[in-house]
Amino acid sequence: MNRRTTLTALAAATALAGAVALGGCSSDSGPALKVDGAFMPQPVGDMAGGFLTVTNSGDAADRLTSVTSPLSDDVQIHETKNQKMRQVSGFDIPAGGELKLERGGSHIMFMAIKKRPKQGDTVEVELHFDKSDPIKVDLPVEAATHNPAAH
Repeated sequence: MNRRTTLTALAAATALAGAVALGGCSSDSGPALKVDGAFMPQPVGDMAGGFLTVTNSGDAADRLTSVTSPLSDDVQIHETKNQKMRQVSGFDIPAGGELKLERGGSHIMFMAIKKRPKQGDTVEVELHFDKSDPIKVDLPVEAATHNPAAH
């Protein structure tokens, strides 16, 4: 191999290595989640509902997979379809979109609560996702009839 062929091969190999390295990089920043509008209506029995909105301003989807709370050892996520509530394994949060957990629809369900919080209290929850780190949220306890969607 002469010097020119060696330099050409070296330049080609360097360019290929750079392209492979850049190909591994991506402008995809992943999900960027924010929670707002959180609340819990004051429970009247041994179960309670939780409501909030998760906004994803990122360019990748994520999925809410579970919720934990000191209020209950059994916190479920439910969807409501055809006026029937059922437990689900998770909710998708699209890139650039949102997940609304609201009265009459999808929501958090606290089964067999350990104590009944009163209006003015807050209930700590932690939201768990497929891709994002968990998010801790304090749900303010509102009047049993509180429904911000009605306003």
